[in-house]
Amino acid sequence: MSLPPAPADIFAHLRARIVEALRALLPEVPEEAFARVTVEPPREAAHGDMATNAALVVGKAAKQAPPKLAAALAEKLTALPEVTEASPAGPGFVNIRLDEGFIRAQLGVILAAGETYGQGAPRPGRINVEYVSANPTGPMHVGHCRGAVVGDALAALLAKAGHEVCREYYINDAGAQVQALAYAAYWRYLQALGTTLTEDEYAQLIPGGLQYRGDYLVPVGEALARHHGDALAETGTAHGPGLAGPDRWFATVRETTVAMMMDMIRDDLAALGVQHDIFISEAAMVAEGKLDAAEAQLNAQGLIYRGVLEPPKGKTPDDWEPREQTLFRATQFGDEVDRALRKSDGSGTYFANDIANHLGKIERGFDALVHVWGADHGGYVKRMQAAVAALSDRRVSLDVVLAQIVHVVKDGAPVRMSKRAGTYVTLRDLIDEVGRDAVRFTMLTRKADAQMEFDLDLVVQQSRDNPVFYVQYAHARCRSVLRAAGEPADLAAAPLDALTDPAELALIRRMAGWPRVVEAAAAAREPHRVAFFLNDLAGDFHLLWNKGREDSSLRFIQEGDPEGTRARLALVAATAAVIRSGLGVMGVAPVEEMR
Repeated sequence: MSLPPAPADIFAHLRARIVEALRALLPEVPEEAFARVTVEPPREAAHGDMATNAALVVGKAAKQAPPKLAAALAEKLTALPEVTEASPAGPGFVNIRLDEGFIRAQLGVILAAGETYGQGAPRPGRINVEYVSANPTGPMHVGHCRGAVVGDALAALLAKAGHEVCREYYINDAGAQVQALAYAAYWRYLQALGTTLTEDEYAQLIPGGLQYRGDYLVPVGEALARHHGDALAETGTAHGPGLAGPDRWFATVRETTVAMMMDMIRDDLAALGVQHDIFISEAAMVAEGKLDAAEAQLNAQGLIYRGVLEPPKGKTPDDWEPREQTLFRATQFGDEVDRALRKSDGSGTYFANDIANHLGKIERGFDALVHVWGADHGGYVKRMQAAVAALSDRRVSLDVVLAQIVHVVKDGAPVRMSKRAGTYVTLRDLIDEVGRDAVRFTMLTRKADAQMEFDLDLVVQQSRDNPVFYVQYAHARCRSVLRAAGEPADLAAAPLDALTDPAELALIRRMAGWPRVVEAAAAAREPHRVAFFLNDLAGDFHLLWNKGREDSSLRFIQEGDPEGTRARLALVAATAAVIRSGLGVMGVAPVEEMR
């Protein structure tokens, strides 16, 4: 019996074969019963190439004991030409071993696709991915950096899986922090005019004190002085140019400062290789009446009322003042408590502005929303999911990825200071120290919600312990082999029967799993899985490289054996292509050689 053509996704192919077998065994079972059938690598390689939970998840609907159904399914699968063995295991699993020729044939698929290998078919619907969204109050810091990389890689991963993706940056430019920023920029303006006021004297004159003291606002003050002269200042004071009434300068200074901060943020993001498709201003959205529109929509659904909330956790009756507020019935959509939309004075809450932002996304036709937030926003997730469910009649989903804090260390000690920013390590500091690719790759070597220690010494170290180097070195080794062979063409058509060593087949099996990794990582919203996959793939390749040093028959270029050489060069070229495909999702450039 001849083998079927090599599929684009070997796991999807076997799943389709399994469902087909189940339909034959269970013609009375409805199609939806097969939705939870999965095919994945077994936990132990000795058990085969794949394992399926099919009998376990379909057994109840079929009114059959899962072990009995697993035995019948295994018998059906063993009859397939691409399957050499299928055996029931445990409470209802089936382990599957594939024909080696079928496995080898995946190399042709990979080489024909090149870096597009793993690309999913177009899917219906549009996904909005919002990430970074930092307050425009200063340079990007290392915490923003992690969220930026995770969000950018997640957007690329979703696109790789076949989704239509819009990358969005939400500018938080309507709150008290931006007001404080404007007062800080005004101080730099007075400095540019030559005021003799000291920082501390100025801080005593403004509401809330001087919160932002970093040197990054100096260019803003100089720009204001160039364009407006002393028109925004009070002249003739004992200190020379001094603080004027906010009605004379606040709107102008605020607008100029936010614009210049966003230019700086865009430059920082560009240095990191992060691009957004759209920038949405919170202040503009509020001015357009989106908050009123959102409230009206919720009110029309009977989801708004006047009431008094219980004290927050940790508050005692003595330090809690009950106030009647405008509330949203968030508990109807899975939240623990109802949430305030307007304060007792009638002004909108922070949550209300976020609801307006999400109404805008829904009105723009997105079917799914994904946010990357700092871990300190974890308590905010359920209320936003409730709001999105209410505004979209439960049609639009909201997934939130929480990115934990990053600790930067060098020589075993924390790195804390940036002269330009004043108190923290900036994104530019990090890029200047180790380079963009090392920053991006390293930020994806942990799950986003796990705390991370970014070791400046390790990420430039050329060792197995540095995953950035380890993966890049694998690609560089592939390229060195192909250059030594004269960059052979048409390797996709090479005969592959010479590839019989377990290490060679293990490498092909790993690469054949790339489309499944893309789909699973996109569905779970976990781009770090790409870094894990690439590290494992690099390990398989380095293992084969080292075996070739000990056993000359496994070397990639074999004098006197052109057919075996072409087969092994096809293996090397496919490995390089899959590494580039994965690095492309991560936004990391592959290297041709290590220096």
